Amino acid sequence: MVRGLVASLFALLAGCGAAPDVAHGDATTAFPDGRTFLLVGARTLRGEPTTLAVRDGTIVEPSDLSEDAPRFDARGATIVPAFVDAHVHLSYDPVAEAHAAGGIAVAVDLASPIDALGNAAAPMTILRAGPMITSVGGYPLDSWGRGGYGIPCTDATSCAARVDELVHAGADLIKVPIEDGGGLDDASLAAIAARAHAVDRLLVAHALTDTAVRRAIAAGVDVLAHTPVVPIDDETAEALRGRAVISTLGAFGGSDSTIENLARLRAHGVAILYGTDLGNTRTTGIDPRELALLAAAGLDTEAIVATATATPARVFGLARHGSLEPGRAASFLLYQSDVRADPTRLAHPVRVVLDGASRP
Repeated sequence: MVRGLVASLFALLAGCGAAPDVAHGDATTAFPDGRTFLLVGARTLRGEPTTLAVRDGTIVEPSDLSEDAPRFDARGATIVPAFVDAHVHLSYDPVAEAHAAGGIAVAVDLASPIDALGNAAAPMTILRAGPMITSVGGYPLDSWGRGGYGIPCTDATSCAARVDELVHAGADLIKVPIEDGGGLDDASLAAIAARAHAVDRLLVAHALTDTAVRRAIAAGVDVLAHTPVVPIDDETAEALRGRAVISTLGAFGGSDSTIENLARLRAHGVAILYGTDLGNTRTTGIDPRELALLAAAGLDTEAIVATATATPARVFGLARHGSLEPGRAASFLLYQSDVRADPTRLAHPVRVVLDGASRP
């Protein structure tokens, strides 16, 4: 599926002496116990050397750190921000701790019972949609979501009221299913979108076909929860320009049509977000299969990292995540293999640090 990816070892700098107060060796050695430290010697994906000053779990300017702060020598390692998984179901599969330990700093939960709204899962940040707003007996109430993963409405007025109900309960965003025939009608979808935007919430849609995606566009949906699995045309892709799509390529089998759809959407300026549909899929942490399928759609390692860091931070307004700039959370991943040559190696960091604390 993924062609031309050649595995190689990342060369370690040899002969480097270390001051006595520096934890030295490689990124697998002992990490400072506290959440205040200076990390030296790591390089970005572009090969630029980085010094990361961390105070109480937040990245600061090196000059803001006291001279006696612990130091960690990460020479030979590559550093990237911790990942955002833009599509999970943590009520369906309660594996938040394992997901975080595998490198996920933020998860976007796109269907859960209403009583899960507001639940914390530190150290991971979770954005929650709560139950999908759907038609009476519609998806997902007709299948896997009978246990409260959908909340029905009957017309534009009652559907808009559902938005207020979910926001009052703590929903960070709103999700709807859109089908080719049946389900919510166009007037109800438009009312949901208008109300969601009025209360400053993104609207995410489960829409898998060209027809369903066109209905989503007409309604004013902001994000597609999945890459469509049925071929879409260039006109549909162009109409989505400036919006976002969550990859979930592996969740539906990684078919050629789905991969081609993602490549087409990207070519038309649609923002690509890394997402696994965890709960439907079962791999915790960063999923190597999703990475391989993104590579098959034409994304190189730098582009894949962007789908899981800077791009979701922008789309979802994540002020503390997505980059390694001062003021952001000290949530990052260290690698000692050449992730540029093989992006699937992103699934295997040698160290995960979230909010300044090294994970097991």
